[in-house]
Amino acid sequence: MTADTSLRPADHPAVKSGKVGVLLVNLGTPDGTDYTSMRRYLREFLTDRRVIEWSPWKWYPILFGVVLNTRPRKVGKAYELIWNKEKNESYLRTYTRNQSELMAEHLKDLATVKVDWAMRYGTPSIASRIEALKQEGCDRIVLFPLYPQYAAATTATVNDKAFQKLLSMRWQPALRTVPDYHDDETYIEALATSVEKHLATLDWKPEMLLASFHGIPMSYFKQGDPYYCQCQKTGRLLRERLGLTKENFMVTFQSRFGPEEWLQPYTDKTVEKLAQDGVKRIAVINPGFVSDCLETLEEIAEQAAHSFHENGGEKFAHIPCLNDGEDGMTVLEKVVRRELQGWI
Repeated sequence: MTADTSLRPADHPAVKSGKVGVLLVNLGTPDGTDYTSMRRYLREFLTDRRVIEWSPWKWYPILFGVVLNTRPRKVGKAYELIWNKEKNESYLRTYTRNQSELMAEHLKDLATVKVDWAMRYGTPSIASRIEALKQEGCDRIVLFPLYPQYAAATTATVNDKAFQKLLSMRWQPALRTVPDYHDDETYIEALATSVEKHLATLDWKPEMLLASFHGIPMSYFKQGDPYYCQCQKTGRLLRERLGLTKENFMVTFQSRFGPEEWLQPYTDKTVEKLAQDGVKRIAVINPGFVSDCLETLEEIAEQAAHSFHENGGEKFAHIPCLNDGEDGMTVLEKVVRRELQGWI
């Protein structure tokens, strides 16, 4: 719906309105693998109070005194292993841009809808893309944090950043935030199909399928974060859809950081133990990641595979994320069309 301009004064400034924006938001990515780019990205990420809930008086001396002086080089080297050399960017940026472009194509029947993308950390920022959508005439925006399972350290911090931008705007767009979809049947079916398709390309059958989710500190869970429960439900629904038993399917948690206890069982320890216990063939899927990134391509496909082989395992397969494939886009489109109801 477009505003009636016939009643405007002759000197009224041109104003665009009547559009609906869809903003896809993922975690973030450094602009490069060099020390400066990595430090800038890690500083923004690790100063987020949703990510590290310690008091700044306790955390900042460690962060600025140690972590930001040593970790950028280490993480930069890891990114170099999985960097998209063709586009000179991380694959997370590549896939998120592709998802945005494909979503726009899928929604071309909705003439008033504009689709864009942003990153919580790094560029393009959430604030810049909300501003761009507003300038394009979007007086309503669907904000889509690309996380199937809700966590304060992921979904909530995306929402926080969007709300922070709105605080600075005189003419705020209406904002609708997308909830989690951890038990959506289309999402579960897409995960199951990706497992079946990938395993069909192998000449061996895994004895164990791990569903590895990003971890969070146990203290966050105990304070009421629903993430653990949602991961477990996703895992159970996927196991049931694949017809597997608890003896050949496990939910595990990866990417722990710092001295705190995190959600368990830990993926890295589980992979080691499986190999040490005589399991020779395993496959790993990352249901909580919409797109492949450092945590899947390097931590699982490289580090976990190496650990499994070093401890006696023989066959290891990493099942790619849904990324910008047809099944993955079907999931995202379903969620977006559902959340657009009443606005189009």
